[in-house]
Amino acid sequence: MRPAHQFGRADLPEEQQVALKKAVFWEWFTIAYTSCTIALVAFVVGNSQAMRTAWIEDMLSLTPQVAFLVALIFVRRRPDKKHPYGMHRAMGVGHLVAGVALFTVGLNLAVEAVSGLIAAEHPTIGTVRMLGHTIWLGWLMVAVMVLVVVGPVFIYGPAKARLAPVLHNKLLYTDADMAKADWQTNAASIVGVLGIGVGVWWLDGVAALFISLGIIHDGFRNTRSAVVDLMDQRATTYDDDGPHPLAARIVALLRSLPWVADAAVRMRDQGQVFHVEAFVVPRRRRVALRRIDQASERIAAVDWKVQDVVIVPSDRLPDEADDGR
Repeated sequence: MRPAHQFGRADLPEEQQVALKKAVFWEWFTIAYTSCTIALVAFVVGNSQAMRTAWIEDMLSLTPQVAFLVALIFVRRRPDKKHPYGMHRAMGVGHLVAGVALFTVGLNLAVEAVSGLIAAEHPTIGTVRMLGHTIWLGWLMVAVMVLVVVGPVFIYGPAKARLAPVLHNKLLYTDADMAKADWQTNAASIVGVLGIGVGVWWLDGVAALFISLGIIHDGFRNTRSAVVDLMDQRATTYDDDGPHPLAARIVALLRSLPWVADAAVRMRDQGQVFHVEAFVVPRRRRVALRRIDQASERIAAVDWKVQDVVIVPSDRLPDEADDGR
């Protein structure tokens, strides 16, 4: 049986093993929690367009978790002749699928919201009988949306945000970021429902449009981040804030070797681990193979994310390589 802590050709360090187990737990927890909230919202969704949009948004929010868990099955497989670099790209593919799904459905929901506003549709919210009392359904909608926001904003959203940098997982980070911003969706749906209650019918359509634009934004950001990584963009941090500092550390390590005159690297993110091509200008024309092997081992030991290292002796450094300066 393939060990759960194996990532491609290497085993994860203990900190990452623990973080991965927690990430898997929180993803399953999110699926269970969201499934319950989807069923709960279905009972009170009524005629509010904002509520329907928020309900669909909840269903879409399951995409990143499913993508993460499915991709993890492939990521753990060791490289072979058919997949010599392993299957780490599965995480990036999952990231892309989640982004495209969010963007496409968000666009459709936005068009529907605008169409409703143009057509001046006046939604109504009726009453229900509970425990011998007649209650406006809108109050139940508001109560449910307040309850729904607890999980993503206060429980699993922050938990995933803490794990994403430990695992260098952009899909997990985006999932956490979307969860923490869930309060905006819930607040917008509440505004829409209360707008119907006080007779301001158009607030419901505006709230639905606001939620749709949030979904489109999440989808576009996910899609853009996944596409540039799959196109072998220069490796960045887990939040795409800037170039990953590991490249500069590797260059500094190579330059510290007595037989290296200069060095630069090309480092690409394969989903959660890095492939490093290190170019070195040796001080002498001949370089012993053992020195190259030793340098390769030292680079691999710098960080658990470095799983593939290629060292290329050369008389000049490629212009596109990162020289760490």
